[in-house]
Amino acid sequence: MPGAGKSTVARVAQSMGFEIINMGDAVREEARRQNLELSDRNLGNIMLSLRKKYGQSAVAELCADRIRNSKSSYFVIDGIRSTHEIDVFKKLGNVVVLSIQASPSTRFSFLSSRKRKDAPMNEKSFDARDSRELKVGIGEAIALADFVIVNNGITVAELKKKAGDFLNRAKVEKQ
Repeated sequence: MPGAGKSTVARVAQSMGFEIINMGDAVREEARRQNLELSDRNLGNIMLSLRKKYGQSAVAELCADRIRNSKSSYFVIDGIRSTHEIDVFKKLGNVVVLSIQASPSTRFSFLSSRKRKDAPMNEKSFDARDSRELKVGIGEAIALADFVIVNNGITVAELKKKAGDFLNRAKVEKQ
């Protein structure tokens, strides 16, 4: 779910040589193409309209060419929202799904402190965002994850350590 700590884990992965594919970047790029403000509402609407127009895996398909054209052997996909998207990535190679989980209060705190234009300003907008994400299918993707890191009551350093340990194992298992 948004705000659980995925971007922190992605930064750890990047420092370990993984190429990061941020699915939200594809949505933000589309918003810029449409000359729209990068607000939560606009980004959410674009995410939903892409899926409605092109199918549930539309955002993953936007990211797939970047993977196909890369020379990297290892990728972290930041922001998977459904099993449909996971299926797109499975066609490109070996996929291991890591879920970063945190309580709603922890996630709201993380998102609010970001000060990004798309961050929820209050609990009502936070709940609406969660509801939108769940409707897309993120709950099923989380439930079917191969591994889970729980990011409640731990420090950023502890999250980074857990992520590094997982990523090292993932690299070894792929070889």
